[in-house]
Amino acid sequence: MNTLNNFFFIALPYIAFVVFLIGTISRYRSQKFKVSSLSSQFLEGKKLFWGSVPFHWGILILFFGHLVAFLIPKSIILWNSEPLRLLFLEISSFIAAICVFIGLVLLFIRRITEDRIKMVTTKMDVFVELLLLFIIFSGMYTAVFFRWGSSWFASTMSPYLKSIFTFSPDISAISAMPLMFKLHVIGAYLIILMTPFTRLVHFLVYPLNYIWKPYQQVIWTWNKRKVRSPKTPWSIHRPKNN
Repeated sequence: MNTLNNFFFIALPYIAFVVFLIGTISRYRSQKFKVSSLSSQFLEGKKLFWGSVPFHWGILILFFGHLVAFLIPKSIILWNSEPLRLLFLEISSFIAAICVFIGLVLLFIRRITEDRIKMVTTKMDVFVELLLLFIIFSGMYTAVFFRWGSSWFASTMSPYLKSIFTFSPDISAISAMPLMFKLHVIGAYLIILMTPFTRLVHFLVYPLNYIWKPYQQVIWTWNKRKVRSPKTPWSIHRPKNN
């Protein structure tokens, strides 16, 4: 058992982070224009909306919730010292997890039932969605049967993760955790490991340049030669179509 714990909670995180770093850089350098979610919205949009919206909002809340508990664990424990605030944090996190789970189920059903979506679906897509479903389910299971996870995450998981990042791994606490929670953590490491090779890599390339990108000029009545002339000045102001 100690050997398994050492592999899954010491070796696996380092393997996952190294592969994530090298794989992401390599993919971006070699396939820059394929670092995206490869959206299938033009093939089917209605089911995508009802699955994508709850999934993305829920996953953002859960991600930043875990991040805050990792970065400022003492503040989380202090916040949870008041029962009402503890209940608020636990219930809101569980609602976010339900949103993610429902969104993933809808997206998975869409992927395996829509003929046009099945044509662009790979085995990796199916595996990743099933793995994400398991991670969310195991997290919800932990929240229900091993309550007040926000408190013991801050007091147990945060020190463990910090020991990983400081290259002095201490797995004594996580080794004593329930099996379902261990599987939840292992699943998270596997997602990190696989991200460079899946559609998930798109979260690293948000189109922030659109914030300051000039308006696209779409003009229908200008002379074609004038429009195509390289001497035509470019303006950052929104153009008025003639």
